[in-house]
Amino acid sequence: MQQFKQLFAAAAISMTFTVAAHAETVLTVHYPMPGFFKDVMDTISKKFMEENPDVKITFANPSATYEEGIQTIMRQAGTAEMPDLTFIGLNRLRMVNERDIPVDLGPFLAKDGNMAEQGFSDNILKLAQVGGKQVGLAFATSNPIMYYNADLVRKAGGNPDGPPKTWDEVIALGGKIKALGDGNEGIDFRWQGDDWMFSALLFGAGGHMLNEDESKVAFNGTEGEKAIAVLDRMVKEGGLPVLTKQAGEQAFVAGKVGFAFQTTGALRNTIKNVGSKFDLRTAHIPLIDPENGTLPTGGNAVVILTRDAEKQAAAWKFAKFAAGPYGASVVVPGTGYVPNNELAAASPEYLANFYKENSLFRAGLEQMPRMMPWYAFPGTNGVKVTQSIVENLSRVVEQTATPQEALEDAAAEVEGLLPRS
Repeated sequence: MQQFKQLFAAAAISMTFTVAAHAETVLTVHYPMPGFFKDVMDTISKKFMEENPDVKITFANPSATYEEGIQTIMRQAGTAEMPDLTFIGLNRLRMVNERDIPVDLGPFLAKDGNMAEQGFSDNILKLAQVGGKQVGLAFATSNPIMYYNADLVRKAGGNPDGPPKTWDEVIALGGKIKALGDGNEGIDFRWQGDDWMFSALLFGAGGHMLNEDESKVAFNGTEGEKAIAVLDRMVKEGGLPVLTKQAGEQAFVAGKVGFAFQTTGALRNTIKNVGSKFDLRTAHIPLIDPENGTLPTGGNAVVILTRDAEKQAAAWKFAKFAAGPYGASVVVPGTGYVPNNELAAASPEYLANFYKENSLFRAGLEQMPRMMPWYAFPGTNGVKVTQSIVENLSRVVEQTATPQEALEDAAAEVEGLLPRS
């Protein structure tokens, strides 16, 4: 009898372990730019698994850039290699949605019914919508800001406590910093890689990429002419050199560039790399049209890919957790991205005190009312469109084409890449 009881107990224990093993849902998650996000993802996933012991998060190999990430997901879609969730650049959500790759989150939102109470306002939700469909939840959002070297500004006769508010002022002071010599450059404007910083100039002038029905290019209008003229003046008058993205970053953190214009998402790394080499400051990016100008929203959204019902339930939990107040409280201090959750921004439990104590992070937060979605071009040629714009901007920076020539060529090339109605 005793032996029978022991066997029964052992069987019960075995069954318990078997049930527990079956109860665990494993989610594979893919994300881009590990330099920005590895530590963030590790922290968020660890906390999530502590609170949800029935779900295990594993990570696929991260992609170096948003562009590489979207190409990876497009190749893996519908195969066994496809992850359960991914983080996609906001301007590429349209591309994956047109191929019906992401899961529609609308039914999940409807079932929850209290997204605003969780900090997801309608404006925040819209950042990851395509044609009214909720393709994802905005995870890390950013806007472009001005980074500046207060020591160089002071040496050039500027007032670091009152940074430039217009492009005219930036260009004039950049020229004076360049004139200091000793290898100093005036401006590093991150025009390479994608169309985001051109959008900052274009949207800042009140312009748009395409017309309302998306049948024609609109960035070659008056606003686009003003935008590309500013870039040209940065080169001719403001001390903007021809530098790769990496070389520009290295020159700025070494204390050899007066002004750098790029994403808030690079702030934490910039602070770390500058260290005590110089007095680093941040400020709002100038707008060509201060009244009507807007700024592109950079960053990415968490997207559910799995079609498995059990995994979808767990994936929705993880997506909300990552994009929710806890996730934002990890993303913002760990990178510099602005909070995409209203509870996180306002609550002392999360980020309210952080912003009081960390002035460098405030510029991006203060610009949030100006943010609009990063424009996503229609059709299958989104990556080629971006390449065309960047290549033509490079001609202006390299001074191998006039601003008007580069703008007209970019417009003609992009128009040829748009889908035919």
